Amino acid sequence: MRLVEQWRAIVQELPDSWGDAQLLLTVEDERRAGRAAGLLAPLQAGRSGARVRFFCARRGPGPRPDTVERLLRRLDAEGIGGTLEPVAVGEVPADAPRAEHRSLAAAWDAQLETLPPDWSDVYAELRLRSGGDLDRAALLTAPLNPARFDPTPAFRFRCARRFGYGASPQMVRRCLERLDAEGVRGDVVVVHALSDTEPVATQGPVWYIGGRPV
Repeated sequence: MRLVEQWRAIVQELPDSWGDAQLLLTVEDERRAGRAAGLLAPLQAGRSGARVRFFCARRGPGPRPDTVERLLRRLDAEGIGGTLEPVAVGEVPADAPRAEHRSLAAAWDAQLETLPPDWSDVYAELRLRSGGDLDRAALLTAPLNPARFDPTPAFRFRCARRFGYGASPQMVRRCLERLDAEGVRGDVVVVHALSDTEPVATQGPVWYIGGRPV
């Protein structure tokens, strides 16, 4: 099972009140453990032999779950396999103030703020909280050419800042505002991003995911 799939399974098993977690990745090939630790460095990763420990915070200071998933995707892309498991989970007290729900448009804005100033192309994922919203979300985000990629209630789409294939950042936000207006909840995550690209007799860059161009 890919590391991203293991991570998603772990998140589903965590209690609703979880606030942060320490995780342990045991890399199958110890010779690649150093590379794994380097890729997971933003998660406060530490390595001992084939084991890499890292941290995730749902609330409070620390790397967020979407950052964990984005970095684990990099390990999957490089063929670094292993076993991922939680070793400690911190819970938020029941009487702690709850954070306000963040709109999809605000989530998109936050993702763009993490990109370098010269970003040009983005491959992003819209994750829905409920599978019952799939059909309506597909209709409201039609200008983004949303595509399903696995059984989870999610779509992926491309965004081009200056030229090439993909919706503009403004169009992406407009479509997400439509979902917000209808009470569709979820999150938006940048899966891949490129900077300072230039077309050479093409419409722009192409990503190959699972052997298919996207």
